[in-house]
Amino acid sequence: MSDLPEKQVKRLKSLIQEAETSLAAAKELLISIVGDDGNVVTPAASHNEEVSGKVIEGVFDGQIMIGPDGKTYPVPANYASKSKLVEGDIMKLTIADDGGFIYKQIGPVGRKQIIGTLTQHDGAYYVEANGREYRILLASVTYFRVNIGDQVTIIVPEDNPDATWAAVEAAL
Repeated sequence: MSDLPEKQVKRLKSLIQEAETSLAAAKELLISIVGDDGNVVTPAASHNEEVSGKVIEGVFDGQIMIGPDGKTYPVPANYASKSKLVEGDIMKLTIADDGGFIYKQIGPVGRKQIIGTLTQHDGAYYVEANGREYRILLASVTYFRVNIGDQVTIIVPEDNPDATWAAVEAAL
């Protein structure tokens, strides 16, 4: 029973990270609907603009970016889903002077596509493929309008057999 508090702490940390990611995605969606209020800069707005601020490079873990110091940064789920970010991708985060977060993928890992079936348990979505389960973002489920039992093509890191996350390429 001594593992119980440790498991609960891990679960709570996971829930907090998911909540932060969802909140960041909600803010990004709101800005895309009502326009830039001066406090948040969306990734789409950053393509042709030079933004000054602090730059951090890190690794995408399937849901968040982990900086070189181990600090985590919430990547908006809809950005990760639409950009088809894969676990292990190298990213650059610019924290603008006004506090906005601007992400850019700068080092994609090798990828391979596989076909699997969408499942759900423990409050999360997975794709079962090649005898394994890969976790996928809720944003991918809603973006591609897939349902439990649907076949989907997912993208996984080519050289990481231990990857736990996948990006959805398409619904079949």
